[in-house]
Amino acid sequence: MTDTAGTPSAGTLGPGAGASATGNGLIRRRRRRWLRYGAVGVAVVVVAAAGAGWAVYAKLDGNITPDNAAAAELARYEKERPTALVKDAQNILLIGSDSRSGDGNARYGRDSGTERSDTTILLHLSAGRRSATAVSLPRDLMVDVPACRRPDGSRTEPMFAMFNYAFQKGGSACTIRTVEKLTGVRIDHHVVVDFHGFKDMVDAIDGVRICLAEPIHDKAAKLNLPAGRVTLSGEQALGYVRARKSLGNGSDTDRMDRQQRFLAALVNKVQSNDVLLNPVKLYPLLDAATSSLTTDPDLANLRGLYDLVRGLRDIPAERVQFLTVPRESYTYNTNRDQLVEAEAEKLFERLRTDAPVAVAEEVPQDSATKSPNSSDRSQEEADAHEKSPAPTFRGNTAAEDTCE
Repeated sequence: MTDTAGTPSAGTLGPGAGASATGNGLIRRRRRRWLRYGAVGVAVVVVAAAGAGWAVYAKLDGNITPDNAAAAELARYEKERPTALVKDAQNILLIGSDSRSGDGNARYGRDSGTERSDTTILLHLSAGRRSATAVSLPRDLMVDVPACRRPDGSRTEPMFAMFNYAFQKGGSACTIRTVEKLTGVRIDHHVVVDFHGFKDMVDAIDGVRICLAEPIHDKAAKLNLPAGRVTLSGEQALGYVRARKSLGNGSDTDRMDRQQRFLAALVNKVQSNDVLLNPVKLYPLLDAATSSLTTDPDLANLRGLYDLVRGLRDIPAERVQFLTVPRESYTYNTNRDQLVEAEAEKLFERLRTDAPVAVAEEVPQDSATKSPNSSDRSQEEADAHEKSPAPTFRGNTAAEDTCE
């Protein structure tokens, strides 16, 4: 129908035809169209983001190498391994391999087909993640190495030898069994990283800042650094933590001190918001870290690693501690080490029972008196032991600044 002017009658206009005096119907229809298009667009973005996120997750998850051979070997000797005494406390063995095989490692020496533990650290995470204590184990420490399975399937004989012999002959499983025999501490997880992986992780966070008391000019380590605050690249960091002939007194103990101070600086850098809250820096770090790790099967995925490190991010820097197991020159060879038995056993007993320890540059003579064995004391004695002042060992924390 039309009126006399030829304009369609309002009565012929159905709902949604847009013939209101204000045009609201047309506006509503267009709005619905835009909402539909917008919803589809958002859905596409979400699906794309989820797909990209899954791709990233799958890549990082697939980077990690599970150490299935070590898991099988440890299962073979399960009955003789120590029992974990404290629920939720964790002990992780960190092994730095000196293997010359693989990407970029040949420059550090000839590939002999074997590898040794260039650095080994027993990391104790307290229950509730109140503290983290990293104990360096000297590679020249004389220890009892059990019979271990070689890569070719044959077995070694038990022997008294340098600590890094265990990794050279029997890999991570042999090293774990040697540490457990030495300390009585149950190793829950282990991580192996090589030279190339170490460098990549340092470079992924744009280097690590340390403080040098004096300049370093070391041709063998490829270091030419001024005194004061310097930021080390991955290559420089590797030279710094491995050098021993031209830095300090040339001893392995002095080298471990440098490694501990570097790790303290690394902890501070990674804990900073500049890394953890910056995807541009966090992803390269995760990619470098996962690509360079060989771990026990339980850690060989992002979920396992996340569960491990989740509790570490909130530990105050002053409660992240570094020390070397109490040692002295070996009686029959001054170029080797042996434990200071009373001091070392006290440290191991504290780690087994998740009791606190303290570190300091200078240690009072009476600070490390022998603690009673946890299995021989009453509950009252145990409670008093827990409340007693923690024994002090020579070491440092992640909060210390050597330039101050």
